[in-house]
Amino acid sequence: MNAIPEIIAHRFRVDGMHCAGCVSSVEKALTKVSGVTRVSVNLATNIADVAGETDVADLFSAVSRAGFQPVADTAMEDDALHAARDRREGLITLASFVLTAPLLAPMLAAPFGASWALPEPWQLGLAAIVQFAIGWRFYTGAVAALRGKVGTMDVLVALGTSAAFGLSLYNLVAADAGALYFEASAAIISLVLLGKWLEARARHGTSAAIRELMQLRPETAFIERDGTQIAMPVAMVMVGDVVVVRPGERIPVDGDVADGESMVDESLLTGESMPVEKNQGDAVIGGSVNGDSMLRVRVTRIGAQSRLEQIIAMVEGAQAAKPPVQRMVDRVTHVFVQVVVAIALATGIGWWLAGAEVEPVILFAVSVLVIACPCALGLATPAAIMAGTGAAARAGILIKDPVALERAGAVSAVIFDKTGTLTRGAPTVSGVFAATDSDGARNTVLRLAASAQQGSEHPLASAVLQAAVQSGIELAALDDFTRIGGRGLKARLGAESAIIGNRALMAESGIATDGLEAQAAALEKDGQTVMWVARDGGPAIGLIAVRDALRPDTGVAIRAFRERGIKTVLLSGDNARTVAAISRNLGFDQVQAEIMPEDKAAFVAGLRGQGHVVAMVGDGVNDAPALAAADIGIAMGTGSDVALEVAGVTLMRPDLRLVVDAVSISNATASKIKQNLFWAFIYNIVGIPLAAAGLLSPVFAGAAMALSSVSVVSNALLLTRWRPSASRRRQERQAHEYR
Repeated sequence: MNAIPEIIAHRFRVDGMHCAGCVSSVEKALTKVSGVTRVSVNLATNIADVAGETDVADLFSAVSRAGFQPVADTAMEDDALHAARDRREGLITLASFVLTAPLLAPMLAAPFGASWALPEPWQLGLAAIVQFAIGWRFYTGAVAALRGKVGTMDVLVALGTSAAFGLSLYNLVAADAGALYFEASAAIISLVLLGKWLEARARHGTSAAIRELMQLRPETAFIERDGTQIAMPVAMVMVGDVVVVRPGERIPVDGDVADGESMVDESLLTGESMPVEKNQGDAVIGGSVNGDSMLRVRVTRIGAQSRLEQIIAMVEGAQAAKPPVQRMVDRVTHVFVQVVVAIALATGIGWWLAGAEVEPVILFAVSVLVIACPCALGLATPAAIMAGTGAAARAGILIKDPVALERAGAVSAVIFDKTGTLTRGAPTVSGVFAATDSDGARNTVLRLAASAQQGSEHPLASAVLQAAVQSGIELAALDDFTRIGGRGLKARLGAESAIIGNRALMAESGIATDGLEAQAAALEKDGQTVMWVARDGGPAIGLIAVRDALRPDTGVAIRAFRERGIKTVLLSGDNARTVAAISRNLGFDQVQAEIMPEDKAAFVAGLRGQGHVVAMVGDGVNDAPALAAADIGIAMGTGSDVALEVAGVTLMRPDLRLVVDAVSISNATASKIKQNLFWAFIYNIVGIPLAAAGLLSPVFAGAAMALSSVSVVSNALLLTRWRPSASRRRQERQAHEYR
């Protein structure tokens, strides 16, 4: 069941984190602050989410005492800032390798029979610069971690390199002039820096989707005032203003087209590769690109309420949160460094008791310290989630939280609402029938039904009202209106009382329907929805048939789920004959018709009780309880705000193939998480015993440690290659049409 998340009171960035131990240190420090009820820190995004009643100054103070830098601005580092940081870290890493190279030269030359060694004072000087100037960050990080009683990668690197450097310094000063290992300490620091640099570059790639969305924010809008156009910052635009959008410009705000016709590119927002035609009255999304004609747009949403800002907030929230699998990783990493230090001590003591000399004892212990890598464990899950949610967002699939991402991959049953989900949600009247077959009687039926539904916002009411307008029927004044959930309505029109609804409402109201049952059955068997029309106290005077066309992609989506062995269910409040007709055409495994909105959630719970992992796909207010009750709720982006709020996944365009794609990207992401965790664990499980057995040199251990986290992030980046099946089919069709 979709739990209501605890409200985030503070969100800020934490700089200086390098590994899962750093995350644990920050979380531990924040948890101790009075009033904090929940803390979640994400290594991949460097974002801390804190729930509870507390002052942000106290939170920042706690982070600072833990040795990290809190930053109020949570905006993701843009490409320019990243390039500058990347260049700086790259130069530092290069300098470290330049200083380390002379120390490694003798070791590299030995296999070729060359014998050359840098003078010992020079070795000390070069190694000291690397150890205490370039590598000073590891000492400051280690001190902060130890102060907070948390182990981090900095602790392991500082301990390991200090041991190698200290042993070399002792041998240099001692009279026996033993072997020097300055190259080991310098090489470890250089390799770890290289790994961090490569990892940062890779992590920047996983956040490409959110940066692309942020770049869609226009800064200026042209407002129409008194016949003139005034340029002003988008932040100053108000609801109701009219914005002029020239051809080729990015639409700055959400609104409705007040005047003009154009094709609009919404691809980066909805994943729809083809431009969408916009006419007067159509809604447009801020951040989309206007085509070849000028549009005048009346503003309907601004600021945080705009669709673009909501999309960004959804993706950021999903990328910053932790899925359930991360809790297990957090428990492991919480004691990881302590266990590694204990293994290193046990290694040294064991070799010493076995009769080994002091120098190899220290080197074996150093290898254990250096090869153990909590970074890969900390990045395994968040890196995959960032890449997966980013790829989904590009396709028009917004995943609000990683729990939804994890659950969607295990879905075994998918429930579809009918109206607005399987169908277009824009029904039209296909026929008006009266108990007395005459034009006048049919007009009376339509007049009574349309007049009664003037107070309704239901799609069926809109269809009836539109039919009345097209027929030139004058409506009666509506005096009173009562909606009866899932069945219809009752209305008072002056001296008349009307009852409009389904067969169940007619039966409840004692309305006889015998004279029209044959006609109704034929229409329902054809897949049309029938609304009965009656005056209170009398028999039904007629019925109105409404047809809501199926979405063209519906059949493709249902077949795709059945091919995957996923159970498909059609859930609708419509009559059994209409629902059965739709089911026959689409091939659902199970159908439930004439179900009340309040019973949809119970149906979902029942299916879950049978052992299914259930996804519910809906769009309306009456679908909200079922969306919340399902393991994963999937809302159509064109649906109600309530449905979008409770759903874990939102489809940015009404294409049911995206439901299949949502399951596909969830499976792909879950697979990457498992792969990453496997390699992160197996790396330590295999590497630490080899180091303890004396089979790995400190330099090789340092290289392996550096590459472990890089490999995990690089594996996650493969998710950026994922493409939705809907897009592939569309591209194939376009290519075929072109040929």
